[in-house]
Amino acid sequence: MPHTETPGTEAAPTTRLRWWTELPLIVLVYACYSAGRLLVRGDVSDAVDHGLAILRIEKALFLNAEHPLNRLFTREPWIGIPADFWYASLHYAVTPALLIWIFRSRTVRYRAARTWLMTSTFIGLIGFTLLPTCPPRLLDAGHGFVDTMAQYSSYGWWGGEASAPRGLGGMTNQYAAMPSLHVGWSLWCGVMLWRYGGTRAAKVAGVVYPLVTTIVVMGTANHYFLDAVAGAAVMGAGLLLTPFVLRAADRVRTRVRFTTRRASAAAVAPAPDAAAASAPQVAGSPIVSGGCQTSAGERFPRQREQRFTAGAEPDPSPSDAGDETPAPAR
Repeated sequence: MPHTETPGTEAAPTTRLRWWTELPLIVLVYACYSAGRLLVRGDVSDAVDHGLAILRIEKALFLNAEHPLNRLFTREPWIGIPADFWYASLHYAVTPALLIWIFRSRTVRYRAARTWLMTSTFIGLIGFTLLPTCPPRLLDAGHGFVDTMAQYSSYGWWGGEASAPRGLGGMTNQYAAMPSLHVGWSLWCGVMLWRYGGTRAAKVAGVVYPLVTTIVVMGTANHYFLDAVAGAAVMGAGLLLTPFVLRAADRVRTRVRFTTRRASAAAVAPAPDAAAASAPQVAGSPIVSGGCQTSAGERFPRQREQRFTAGAEPDPSPSDAGDETPAPAR
């Protein structure tokens, strides 16, 4: 994979990201995704028909790698059991771990990486809705697949209902096989490790992890090869949409911030009439200009102070001798 930058996805965040805002956001998105998978359960017969159609297409194109891999995993426990652990755990452990690592050490890259992952996940949810698909392990036994998760369930926490903990199979949608987000998320992890790992070991892991995950999902009979291809395509679509999603999010954030500031300013600013009424009023002060009054004891330049006793008339003479005008002669 060449080290290239995707335009529009690497801009520095406009606001500093905080873990106490990011963590609830990710939990909320994943909760919506999980709930969506449950709500879009399609008809089982349709899901089986879709699964068989995919299998027929793969056989016609000579892409049917699921059968030989599944026979290998079923026959060799030393391969099948680690593969089941891989499928049941790494999908839920590696992806969050890499998100935390990028957040802490590659903060400038984090927002784009997180948006790419979330956008692709929601595209995958659309796929589950439009094309419910029965995985190979749930097809009739006559099609030659063995559910290795059920075969080796005594070695792990899972039962015979995919990677769900034993007894909690009803909380997952087992007919959400197309696309494979196990493959999609592992591809995202691989790209993150390749681009930001910084070491040869990280780059090797970035290549190995998605490749092994693709083999595992087929060998355990949880996905078809075309499910894996669709998972990679979903991640590609999410990557292309990420710059647009980021710009839309920035516009919404700016608009909300502007509206909030305007509302706050309107709440604290006094009304014009109230401001005028609150101005100090001095009795007898001449108005110099609209809204501007002299203060008590204030004198203008060249103004002579007038002193007179009670009952005496004020001196009507000009305030400055130099300004006197001679009286006309009689």
